[in-house]
Amino acid sequence: MSLAYNIKLKDSEQSYFYQLFHSDSDSGKSKSLANLEGLPKKEIDLLLSIVGREALREKRPNLQELDQIIRSLLEQLNAEKASANGQDPNDNKLEEEDSPDRRMPFPIIRMLLQEGYLRDDEKWLSSRGFSKIGNLILDDVMKALKVGEAGTHSTKNIGEGSVVLDTTRKFEAGNDIRLVNIPLSLLNCVLRTQKEFGRIDIPLQLKTDDMEEHETLYDVRASVVYCIDLSSTMKYSRMFGDLSRIEAAKKALWSLVMLNQKYFPNDSIYVVGFGSLASHVKISDIPYLKTFDAGSDFLHYTNYQAAFRLAKRILLKEDSANRRIILVTDGHPSACFIDDAKQREEILKSRPYSQFYQPDASSLDSVQADYDLRLDVSAGNLVYLCYRYRQVDGYIGEQTIIEAEKCHRKGIYIDTLMISEEDSLLGFVNDMERRVKGRSYYVSPESLETALLSDFIRNKRTILRT
Repeated sequence: MSLAYNIKLKDSEQSYFYQLFHSDSDSGKSKSLANLEGLPKKEIDLLLSIVGREALREKRPNLQELDQIIRSLLEQLNAEKASANGQDPNDNKLEEEDSPDRRMPFPIIRMLLQEGYLRDDEKWLSSRGFSKIGNLILDDVMKALKVGEAGTHSTKNIGEGSVVLDTTRKFEAGNDIRLVNIPLSLLNCVLRTQKEFGRIDIPLQLKTDDMEEHETLYDVRASVVYCIDLSSTMKYSRMFGDLSRIEAAKKALWSLVMLNQKYFPNDSIYVVGFGSLASHVKISDIPYLKTFDAGSDFLHYTNYQAAFRLAKRILLKEDSANRRIILVTDGHPSACFIDDAKQREEILKSRPYSQFYQPDASSLDSVQADYDLRLDVSAGNLVYLCYRYRQVDGYIGEQTIIEAEKCHRKGIYIDTLMISEEDSLLGFVNDMERRVKGRSYYVSPESLETALLSDFIRNKRTILRT
């Protein structure tokens, strides 16, 4: 039995027919004939963009559900195009014969599995799929960066350093001879000789004025920890659009990782997810981050201090010239550590109804199973919890800023990106950033990735003038 699949994608004038499986009746074996080679690049990119969008969702679909989502979206796109062209939408409908083996994934998913973009796992995005989709996101973000902003465009500001540019300048005595542009220097010598003597004599008499050297930029190696808020409010969607705050943050980080790998491979990028406690997150797990539900063992509060302590410990192991913490959050801090019983008693005297949280082994195991996060309790495991509507508890605010100042004294700079539609967070964050000489940004979820990449590039390089 042959299994056929007819696909017509948006902006395409052709249908693509795939005979996916051919069963040999004599041997009883099935041979896969399907692949993506017949599809144009833009249509493969469309499929992978849909996959990437679904990977970012907190309630991630399984492979069978993913196939249904892809088919529905493609049918919708084809129907919209057909309707715009005055055609019958049913003529472009995606069709599939029933698979003889219901245990196998559906055809589109099977093709993506065969091409190595997906894997048959709960976390179904493969390393190839992660890189490919991440680069698609990065391309979109780079297009959004305006001309003139910091980026990979040309610059007239030149200096000396470790990144060799294509442009040149006159060689100066004492500079590194290895940077001399030999072909251009010889050409200058030939032109000068021809002009002075009307002929060219061999060997050439090269002068210092003939020599040109490559311009360079000093590439500052950076180590950055991105601290992503996983508190319960990060699951909220913005007023317009379908990206929640956490999904916008994950998309931004995903593109940033790809930017780093492509242009700044010597940098170190780390991710910390935090609620009441913090956890070191693997780069490949960025799409799978989930927020803590309200009431999930009191983990849904916002503890800047936990994020700072874990990030500081990571960065102190790095010898980079530029060490930074980027905090991405939508709310003011509502939790901090209590280091001893005396501090707890002092809080209870003035706030007798205060809540405290101390996870046990069972709770930590549950978070590991449900969220795939190993919570860090070495920085503190007794947490004071206090949420105040549109304001910060005085004790929590003080302890948070003290922790930020400890980072600053270690040469670690802290910047904060706020992705809430409310402005009540600005006051506390601005005060904290003034104390540690950092910066604060107030951005909407839809522009988070652009703001993050632009900020990273702008602070990545230092121009040294000769």
